[in-house]
Amino acid sequence: MTSPNIKAESAAGATPAAGDGPDERTEAARDAPAVPPSPDDPAEATLHRPDTVPDQLPPPVHSAPPPPKLAPGQHQPGRAAVGRGAPPSDANAARAALVALRGEVAKAVVGQDAAVSGLVVALLCRGHALLEGVPGVAKTLLVRTLAAALSLETKRLQFTPDLMPGDVTGSLVYDNRSSAFTFREGPVFTNLLLADEINRTPPKTQAALLEVMEERQVSVDGMPRPLPVPFAVLATQNPIEHEGTYPLPEAQLDRFLVKVTLPLPPRHDEIQVLAHHASGFDPTDLTAAGVRPVAGPADLAVARAAVGQVAVHPDVLAYIVDLARATRVAPSVQLGVSPRGATALLATTRAWAWLSGRSYATPDDVKALARATLRHRISLRPEAELDGVTADVVLEQVLATVPAPR
Repeated sequence: MTSPNIKAESAAGATPAAGDGPDERTEAARDAPAVPPSPDDPAEATLHRPDTVPDQLPPPVHSAPPPPKLAPGQHQPGRAAVGRGAPPSDANAARAALVALRGEVAKAVVGQDAAVSGLVVALLCRGHALLEGVPGVAKTLLVRTLAAALSLETKRLQFTPDLMPGDVTGSLVYDNRSSAFTFREGPVFTNLLLADEINRTPPKTQAALLEVMEERQVSVDGMPRPLPVPFAVLATQNPIEHEGTYPLPEAQLDRFLVKVTLPLPPRHDEIQVLAHHASGFDPTDLTAAGVRPVAGPADLAVARAAVGQVAVHPDVLAYIVDLARATRVAPSVQLGVSPRGATALLATTRAWAWLSGRSYATPDDVKALARATLRHRISLRPEAELDGVTADVVLEQVLATVPAPR
């Protein structure tokens, strides 16, 4: 099986992903079946670049997958109990629907297949995503199109310096007719909350999202109010402009399951963007662009149950821990990946393995999701930042030096 292809985070400084050679693949990974790529995927392989998640799934192999090796006397982790979990037919249908999302989103957003895959992985893990890119790379359009293709409600909240916590969560409003206070819901009461330019609002308002993201509820006047299911915060920020911004604290960055980067498109994709607009494409009218729901909340529920049954060998668990611990001792790192970051990588690894059509995770799945899951959980030393070191550079070194299980 060929290794997953990685999209570019930027045209400058892109290097091959470490450990993608055949010596890093396990026997299970070579024999594993996978879901066929969607019809819109390019047949030829794309460049190996260190960005978020692969932009296409591994090619299908029709041989049956061997069960993961287990230590003597050990039970297979993640196996569903009798009578629990989604039937295989339902899980396969949900997988096919979610894989088709890339093709549907591509009708409106060109060249961001890797970002779509990252958002789908976050939704499968009940997590939140931070989207980073310069203005004009279709971050907002991507979220709106994904919501339309998933038949989910979405609301956009523009974060500004004068935004108050009650503008996010909702607040109590006095009703003259009833002479009582009633709760008026804020924009967080939706399925996909687009928190646009989240770093432009003060920490007090940013903190209003902490309970929302962790507990999926809003507490006002001592009464918790649960949010709709599914729910996810998809926040955007500009990596270039820092004037008038409030960087997210580490505690809030850690609430985001993945950090997805949207690079500037290559020349052929940018030509296609202009061709869409020349033919009358209107970003505000997704229906006219042909975007249709191809999956829904029921598919997400079935998929989440199936992801929870993906088996992970103890050696793969140890590999994830070794990667996290290696970031803590890297010379350029001030604060490495915490145990929460390691559990986040485990979750995204299982989701990617399931999307690839396997019931068990491999080291290649860990490598494919390591950058998107861990890059925002690493705090660099000031002198390293002055030298141009980035979190992705640290992760490349860690992936190259920590031995993967065979």
